[in-house]
Amino acid sequence: MISGNYFSENNDIIDQFESLCDWKEIVSAFEGDFEDAKEYVKTNKDELAMAPDSIESALEYYKSSLESLGELVGKEIAPIVKEMDEIGLKFDNGKVIFPDLMIEAVDKITKAGLLPYAVGRRYGGLGIPGVVQTMMNEIIARADGALGITLGCMNLAETVERFGSKEMVDEYVPKMARGELCGAMALTEPNYGSDLPNLQTKATKDASGKWLLTGTKRFITHGCGFGKVPSIILTLARTGTPTNGARGLSFFLVKSEDVEIASIEKKMGLHCSPTCEVVYENSPGILIGQENYGLVKYSMAMMNTARLSIGAQAMGMAQASYEEAKKYASEREQFGKKIQEIGAVKKMLDNMEREISGMRSALYEAARSIDLYHWREERMKHNGVDEKEIKKDTEIRKWEKLATIFTPVTKYYITEVANKIADDALQIHGGSGYTEDYDVSKLYRDMRITNIYEGTTQLQVVGSIGGIVSGMSQTGILRAYLEDEANKISTTGEWTRNYKLFQEIVESYQGQSDASFKESIAFEVVESFARVWIGLLMERNANRMQGAKREKRKALASAFNHESWAILSSNKIRALAA
Repeated sequence: MISGNYFSENNDIIDQFESLCDWKEIVSAFEGDFEDAKEYVKTNKDELAMAPDSIESALEYYKSSLESLGELVGKEIAPIVKEMDEIGLKFDNGKVIFPDLMIEAVDKITKAGLLPYAVGRRYGGLGIPGVVQTMMNEIIARADGALGITLGCMNLAETVERFGSKEMVDEYVPKMARGELCGAMALTEPNYGSDLPNLQTKATKDASGKWLLTGTKRFITHGCGFGKVPSIILTLARTGTPTNGARGLSFFLVKSEDVEIASIEKKMGLHCSPTCEVVYENSPGILIGQENYGLVKYSMAMMNTARLSIGAQAMGMAQASYEEAKKYASEREQFGKKIQEIGAVKKMLDNMEREISGMRSALYEAARSIDLYHWREERMKHNGVDEKEIKKDTEIRKWEKLATIFTPVTKYYITEVANKIADDALQIHGGSGYTEDYDVSKLYRDMRITNIYEGTTQLQVVGSIGGIVSGMSQTGILRAYLEDEANKISTTGEWTRNYKLFQEIVESYQGQSDASFKESIAFEVVESFARVWIGLLMERNANRMQGAKREKRKALASAFNHESWAILSSNKIRALAA
């Protein structure tokens, strides 16, 4: 894998950090009135020592964390991932054996203090907003998707911190922040993938009132723990009757020592990421939050975070694929010239660069939308504001609704395009790319799962179509967002044309009376929104830059919007087909 600082040597990420992110609003949402810094002055608590006391110090802290991670991952870990992947996992008598190199890599990140990126400062975490966490996820995944998954599982401490009782949080979250516990999400079952309301794992109380879980979960990443580090498995189980559906499901913390790991999957990619079948047989569980809210509240919140993380994972691997293709094309000669000079190859590389810029814009905007409602909500809860009053807060309602649209759209769009980028990168390598001599083959294998797990592309379409269509009503929140953002800048005629075409597509969709046909064209509507949304973000980015960088981004936005016009025109024809 190409070595380097994966933060400071990536011009697009640097531009995003230094010029394109609105840090004033993000830092304000996350840090509030810098309460942690003020408390440190009063109490001198070690865990608050790094708490910033201004926007400037916050940005300095965030940037130093990203630079340190980029240096460590890009220069020390990236060179060993090929060997790590070749060794892979071994399964022996219910135990999963990890490569020593992977354990050493996680240990390096832990010792550098960069492991608990999603954990609050009060429990030993970095204490950084979602946009910065997303940047970190991307940087890690550029080196290795499996490593990114491991660190993500350890950061499931965030879910416990958010929904667990004080006793549970105090017991488990600091240990996870120190790397002494891993985490796992246990939702899927052998016969129930995304059909979670019908899952069968049961939780019943014994005579003493303790919960016991019985059932089988499949495709559970790190259900086995990591090396000598055990997992806490965040498990969805039925406490009501099957007729209760989603309302009969609750959320539990189960220790990996209390379950059996029956097997791990043999996968085409991600060879160092354990995908386990977990068997519960009267396994003790601790209820998280309220009974019967397991799916509708806790699991959905965890899945939304996970979906954004998968988007970041695909983003990082797409960047790696592009870099490998660019390097190979600059070195390989055919017909007396470098293949990067061949028109067909140059077009592929240009398309990769353009799409990566758009993908990253969507990823960070989705993270921004979460930051702008989640931290405001958490602060109000911390200050004792009644939940009913929190729900009335217009800013929280606005950004939460937008996040429920942006998250599935981002997951769908980035993972689909990232797969195309990995495919094109391999194509540029020619026959050599199909061998294991080049890293692009590993990237191609690892990438393929991203538009499947944590909800397939098709599920993301189902999850977003309703919000997009209702949001585009005359008083809809999505229409207001798009037009507000457009009014802040001088949008081009290209984007305006695409926006008008998108509205026509939505109107055509709404006008269809055949329910099965409407389902069949939902993808076209969601894809059309994604292209219009990202096109707007790219024009906004160009508007925020100066000089040559502005001109470069204007050209990228123009090329993206021109391509979108062709896609939306085709989608309009499909939407009128009935």
